[in-house]
This record gives sequence, structure tokens and C-alpha cells, in this order.
Amino acid sequence: MNKHQESTGPSASSSTGDQITLRGPAELADALPYLMGFHPTDSVVMVALHGRRGRFGGRLRLGIPRSPREWQPVSDQLADCLVTGSERRGARPDGIVIFLCQDPAVGESGRQTMERLRPFAQQLRTACGALDVPVFEALCISDGRYWSYCCPDARCCPPEGSVLALPGTSVMAAAAAYAGIQVRGSLREMETRLMSRPGPDDGEQVRALDVAGLALVPRILNGDEREQVGAETLGLARRLMQRLGESGAPPEERPGTDIGDDALIAPDEAAAVIVGLQDRETRDLAAQWMEGPEAQRALRLWRALARRCVGPYETHAAAPLTLAGWVAWSVNCTNSVIHSTRGP
Repeated sequence: MNKHQESTGPSASSSTGDQITLRGPAELADALPYLMGFHPTDSVVMVALHGRRGRFGGRLRLGIPRSPREWQPVSDQLADCLVTGSERRGARPDGIVIFLCQDPAVGESGRQTMERLRPFAQQLRTACGALDVPVFEALCISDGRYWSYCCPDARCCPPEGSVLALPGTSVMAAAAAYAGIQVRGSLREMETRLMSRPGPDDGEQVRALDVAGLALVPRILNGDEREQVGAETLGLARRLMQRLGESGAPPEERPGTDIGDDALIAPDEAAAVIVGLQDRETRDLAAQWMEGPEAQRALRLWRALARRCVGPYETHAAAPLTLAGWVAWSVNCTNSVIHSTRGP
């Protein structure tokens, strides 16, 4: 958003229904983590704007394609997805804001990253324009700075970029804190919480998975015992959730704080639940733990089990990852409803 558009900049609603107006690229860049709930590293983010004052609407995120040859088809697909998706929800966007977020490559500066991504930004703008939806602002965020691809005025958007605001110092940060909205680290940190990490205990966990597989898979394939294995799996999962809940509040949203949860689950316990969840019906029943305090405990368990899918069992992580995604979606949707309906 350049300086000529500051008076009608995008707006967001606080939990009290008050309008928060964002004026200029600096406040837009600062608002991005609060719009997404995390810092979208290595991502292209597009946000729909509605009405004269540019109310925030639908948004989407995708990892930035590594090959520039993919940029044009990806641009067309993203623009079409955001516009048609917004229309299905009742309103065609009146404008779009684009963010390109990527840390510099080795030996590269933030400004060089911005220039390398400039053709991608232009292709995204063109793709939106082809659908008769203007791009009001396109920002690159890299190495703690931001650049505007739309503003030609070096007085407000200098070539060397502008430093991002200190965390927690903006009007958007204050409104988010009041509404109880959390920024859950960076996308990279969130992904790390779900990935197996090589360690000295991997051999023990693989052996436990071997034993569980030999014991449970034949019983799952045997129609007479399938339901019994499912009940045993869900019973053990519930006991593990209770154990995690009794250990205290959920860990902070950082990878290193998951160590406590990992220590509470023995390799044989993790193996039994992981193998049991490979049965689709058992997994679908486990998906019912998606609301209230139970949901937070379930999310911690599914994350911990995904991290235990090591060595040849990495593909077994599909079940706990699916459950983690389902619960996270449910919890976020519930929080969004609470924040949008809370009275003053």
C-alpha cells in the first residue's frame, strides 16, 4: 500500500468489533504473522480485500517454487484459487495483497533475494489483473526487512529496504494480544515439531515398531480381531493423553519444548499406537478428540507420535500427521469463532 492509499488501507476487526486500519507497507508487513497465526517462512501469501476500506478476507499460502519456470503457472493457479474461493464464500475480492517471504540464500543479501523474486511478484500481479482484481500491494519480507514491489517512492520505500517493526510494538500486535491471538513461531519451527529427528534412541524405537508390527498387523488383518485392536489402540492413546494433561500446561510453541512430552511416552507405547492407527477406522475414531481440553492433549500426542516414526517407519507418520492437522484446524476454527463473537 503506497502513501497515496494510506487513508483507505486494509482493515481487520478486533475481538470487540472495532476496526483496525493498517496504513502503509510497514503495518502490512507487521500484520502478516497475526493474519496467518505464524511467520510464513519461504512462502507466498495472498490476502483478499473487500469493500471500500479493504477488509481482510480469504487468504492462502504456498511454498515458493524453487524453479522460476514454475512461477507463471503457480501464479495463475493461486490467483484463480483465491478469487474463486472468495466468490464461493459470497464475495468477489475488490483487491489483493501479496507477500513473498524468504530468507536469503547462502551468500545472498535480503535485497538480492527481493530482486530475485521480483519476476514472481510481477507474474502474481499480472495473474490477478487478468481476473480483473487489482493488487494493491506486493511486499517482499527477507532478513528482517521489507520491500514494496508497488511503491516507486524511495522516501517511504528505500532501495535498501525498511527494518521490520519490533515484535509486539504495533497496533496490530496490541489488538491481537487483547483478542488472545497467538503467533505460533515460524512455519519452519512448526514443521520441525512434526518431523522425526535422528537421535541415539532411534534404534530402540525402530525395534519397538518392529515388535508392534509383528504383533498387531496380523490381528488387524484378521477380521475377528480388528475391532479389538482398535479398542486397545484408542484406550492406550487416551491413557497417554491423560498422562500428558497431568504433566502440566501444553508446551510453548517451540520445537525444544516438546522434549518433555517425548519423555512421557515409552517406545513400546508409541509403537503400539502408531501401528494401531494404520487402521483407517481406528484413525477416524481417534479424530473425534477435536474439541476442548481433550483436543490440546490429542494434538500433543499426535505430534509426539509423528516424531517417533523413524527409520523405515517414516511413512507411518501419515496417520498421526493427519490427526494433528485435523485437530489443529478444529481448534483454530473454534478460536476464530470465539474471537469474532466476543462482546466488548
